[in-house]
Amino acid sequence: QVQLVESGGGSVQAGGSLRLSCSRSEYFSSNDCMGWFRQAPGREREVVARISGGGDDTSLADSVAGRFAISQDDAKNTVYLQMNSLKPEDTAIYYCASGHVTLWLTLQCDFDAWGQGTQVTVSS
Repeated sequence: QVQLVESGGGSVQAGGSLRLSCSRSEYFSSNDCMGWFRQAPGREREVVARISGGGDDTSLADSVAGRFAISQDDAKNTVYLQMNSLKPEDTAIYYCASGHVTLWLTLQCDFDAWGQGTQVTVSS
């Protein structure tokens, strides 16, 4: 099973930026899908962003569109989540996930591997 390791979390003031990284243990093929999820205390885990293996298809949650961006570096088997204009409500544990695309039209993915999570804290 693919192994995922996240890094880049931390504490930042509102309006600041952070970049999360997720390193994969295996090559990221074109039918693969990578995603970033987050879970705040007392809330369910929610998807933040997804990207296809080829990098041509991405999807962002409405709550982060225009502020976050997902990208990948094939040479490094790494996926990034650039987070700008952070808000206190972005505070959560962020998880990287790996899987495969099940519906290309909306970039729906079936995730079957997860990282350990990295804490992001945004203060007002």
